[in-house]
Amino acid sequence: MKSLKAVGFALLVNLAFLSTVVAGDQPEINITDINQTVVQMSVKDGITKEDAVQALMSRAAEINLKFVARQQVSKELEARGLKTPYLDIFQFCNPEDARQMILHDPIYAAYMPCRIAMVEDKKGQLWLMMLNLDMLINSALLPPDLTEIAIRVNQAMLDVMVAGATGEF
Repeated sequence: MKSLKAVGFALLVNLAFLSTVVAGDQPEINITDINQTVVQMSVKDGITKEDAVQALMSRAAEINLKFVARQQVSKELEARGLKTPYLDIFQFCNPEDARQMILHDPIYAAYMPCRIAMVEDKKGQLWLMMLNLDMLINSALLPPDLTEIAIRVNQAMLDVMVAGATGEF
């Protein structure tokens, strides 16, 4: 699987290179460390999966972050007879903020809804993970009013993660 991903990546890089060469420009390739694109927070020792879920869901409701979906991936895989580490994905949205973002540019719909994954690593440690919105916030892509929305959403998602990680809400 890794070699297939590498081949796919190489093809994309080659296509990008060819398109810039054909256009007469010098190629520019930016490679981002995948770890920088994600905020990861460990779940505190002694906090069960159930405690973490209850805390993050309660915090989201408390701050009026609409819960829109849950994908219990590991539960589904286990129902298919596949042993798997714990993986649960929670999706949240503030419809008014979503509206503002897509009115500016529909491409921001790709960031919606906001997701927090709860995943178990190889050592049995639970982690909460979400997209690092700082990359968007710190870019010049958003006008000031949308930057404020992105900061507010980012803070709300971090608040939800902290609640889940500590079991406190």
